[in-house]
Amino acid sequence: MRCTALQLIDTMQLSELETPALLLDQALLRSNIDRMRARMTQLDVALRPHVKTAKCVEVALLDDGGARGPITVSTLREADQFAAAGWRDITYAVGVSANKFAHLRRLLQAGVQLGVLVDSVDGAGALADAFSDIAQGGASAGLRVHIEIDTDGQRAGLAPGSPAVLEVAERLRRAGLAVAGVLTHCGASYHCHGDTALRAMAEQERAGAVAAVERLRAAGHAAPVVSVGSTPTALFAESLPGVTEVRAGVYVFMDLVMAALGVCRAEDIALSVLTAVIGRRADKGWLLIDAGWMALSRDRGGAGEFIDQGLGLVCDAAGRMLDDYIVIAANQEHGIVAHRSGDPALALDLPVGSLLRILPNHACATAAQHEAYAVLDAQGAVGARWLRFGGW
Repeated sequence: MRCTALQLIDTMQLSELETPALLLDQALLRSNIDRMRARMTQLDVALRPHVKTAKCVEVALLDDGGARGPITVSTLREADQFAAAGWRDITYAVGVSANKFAHLRRLLQAGVQLGVLVDSVDGAGALADAFSDIAQGGASAGLRVHIEIDTDGQRAGLAPGSPAVLEVAERLRRAGLAVAGVLTHCGASYHCHGDTALRAMAEQERAGAVAAVERLRAAGHAAPVVSVGSTPTALFAESLPGVTEVRAGVYVFMDLVMAALGVCRAEDIALSVLTAVIGRRADKGWLLIDAGWMALSRDRGGAGEFIDQGLGLVCDAAGRMLDDYIVIAANQEHGIVAHRSGDPALALDLPVGSLLRILPNHACATAAQHEAYAVLDAQGAVGARWLRFGGW
């Protein structure tokens, strides 16, 4: 089923929602999108939003200014959903395996211009054998093959100077498949402390990708695409010569990890989980809430490296932060709110039924626990319900 808006007949107040519920502040969402779009304009580079964070057509349309431009996905389920909703330029930014080739072909046959990644000669060979008809302009003519480059030692990809970069390209060329370009993601940016470190990581990401593509071009490959990106590097890059597009995703919502990095303020986070107080343990300084790890996720964000926000930072029902109150622990459907000091004397004194909001450590993980966004209007009421989807 396509992700589509379900407009509520009447505006709802937060008190009318069953909890836990995933809230999306549309004004903050738009502000975060505008910030990224403005920065890409300043850097004179195209933005290919990563829709894995929201997994929702309505958010993607706002992110695209109402258009259906280039996007990035992390699952083929996302590719299917957005293709069905009219998107035609999609990059699947996860290394592809043979058991997905039939799915790729279905997307191509539906008219999608589909980018895929390889980072090994074996992987390139399997892809080339399966899609050799591209050389004859067949059904896979919309396939774009990118070589994944590792610019930070964090995950997948080939080092920019690795001989395998050219070997992969040659294996593709022998089968009649052109190399579309290179793609990299500098996940190490999520561990940078301070603006200087973030700017340096953005330049490391750029320089590595450009060095790799220059080797490909020197060897006779057109390789027009140089795709880089993460939210931190996108917003902290000082210049991006040689880069053709930036991919980023979590900027639409922001989260406590981004706040810890200094990429945003906690006040900029557009996503929160509405929860109700369901009990108290005065002896322990606890409030019990009906948002457990099934509603919040188990993601601890920057704990151990930055400030430990537990399983989320606590706000009142209007979204105002309650200083130093966090979700210290959770069971499947129970959360425990307490002062981060652990002092029982500092327990929140709220009656059962009181509403709170929890800001997420990792917006992607928290949103993935829910089927829809309760979208807040300028008055803080719920004006719409936007469906999201999961799965692969």
